Amino acid sequence: MIRDNLHLKAPGNWINDPNGFIYYKGEYHLFYQYFPYGTRWGTMHWGHAVSKDLVHWEHLGIAVFPTKAYDRNGIFSGSALEIDGKLHLYYTAVRYLESNEEDIHCSWNDCYEASQAMITSEDGRHFDNWKDKRQIIPVITDEEKGDIKDTRDPKVWEEDGRFYMVLGSTYQKEIGRAVFFRSADGTSWEYAGECRTPAFGETLECPDVFRIGDTYVFVGSPMNVTEAGIEHRHHAKCGLADLKLPECSMRLLGEFRFIDYGLDFYAPQTTLDEDGRRVMIGWIRMPEVVRDEKDKRGSWIGMMSMPRAVDVEDGHIYFRVHPHVDACYSRRCLSLDEIDMDRPFRIKAPIRDGETLNVCGYQITMEDGCVCTDRSSVFPELGNYRTKAQTPKTGKETCQLDIFVSPHLIEVFVNDGQYVITHVVYGLMKKLAGKIEELLVEEC
Repeated sequence: MIRDNLHLKAPGNWINDPNGFIYYKGEYHLFYQYFPYGTRWGTMHWGHAVSKDLVHWEHLGIAVFPTKAYDRNGIFSGSALEIDGKLHLYYTAVRYLESNEEDIHCSWNDCYEASQAMITSEDGRHFDNWKDKRQIIPVITDEEKGDIKDTRDPKVWEEDGRFYMVLGSTYQKEIGRAVFFRSADGTSWEYAGECRTPAFGETLECPDVFRIGDTYVFVGSPMNVTEAGIEHRHHAKCGLADLKLPECSMRLLGEFRFIDYGLDFYAPQTTLDEDGRRVMIGWIRMPEVVRDEKDKRGSWIGMMSMPRAVDVEDGHIYFRVHPHVDACYSRRCLSLDEIDMDRPFRIKAPIRDGETLNVCGYQITMEDGCVCTDRSSVFPELGNYRTKAQTPKTGKETCQLDIFVSPHLIEVFVNDGQYVITHVVYGLMKKLAGKIEELLVEEC
């Protein structure tokens, strides 16, 4: 059995988006997009892992896989909901309209159709992919209600006794939109409305909407967004929203900004933890395959962020270190020589304008009120693959950093989650510059 600490990693081969994230029957379930046949994207399955505390994960294998005509070419992203004690998984089902005879795991000319489907389970661990599936929203052919191909990633929730679904979509391949459906029972669905805005790029993926107190937060991953100085065009973003239910009318309020300024973080999903906090996990995009001889999972690519608690204060969305992560760091390192580079460790340190902190070759600098990072020394020869990043202005002369260092990932929390920078790293050097009396270093 494969187990992971802090970050859920591919159990071998390829993973991407987190799916079906839920606290159910006393444990956390996290499903994920999984291609079990190689370290590349292909016919999607849902892998499955569980945890008691959001930190220690156990992989359970494949939960959902293609068996029907409507999902024969992929189980795309979706969500989970408990209804009458059963676990309901909602997903986008894909059928290719043209086959690639040389590679059955990819469509020909990107030609396919998408519908929405569900599968139920009595215990959240056993799934009958032949008997317990059903198609709940057929392929949408009316372009005023969705796109035949690019309408996907259902996030389902219950509010005030009704069920709601939001899907990512596009209008005429020009502007992204969030499409809403509603239901009385979570099974039979009717179209309810949409929110169309240039902030959603050309196509919106992986939408999520939730309430924190009386405030709605909208999260999504707009595609083909052009921003000055940023090479990658697909991003995970967030903003406050005015959502009216049950009519399902929505508009964004103010800025629709990056969730994570490292830009390796994508397609996040949230759920409520056992204490009612909103918690988020996102997929970490990795440009290179990991081959670790000490790891029995073989070659793999793709991992998840550690869990983040989502809060709203004075109109700003914070992504904070989850209390369960705090609790797992218990051994204080009294000298830098004590750090075991094969285990996750954590550094708490202040940084002032003009100062630089060297974390094993990863450079963190504060310039003009912004926290800036440079991973060029701990990255392979990948050209200019977003080696540098920076937050917006923090409004502070001194920032408090909470830095989580793992063998393949660094997550930098600024001012208790005011901003976050997450970066994939591949070659950490055993060097940590700074005075030990100014650094609080703890091991997981």
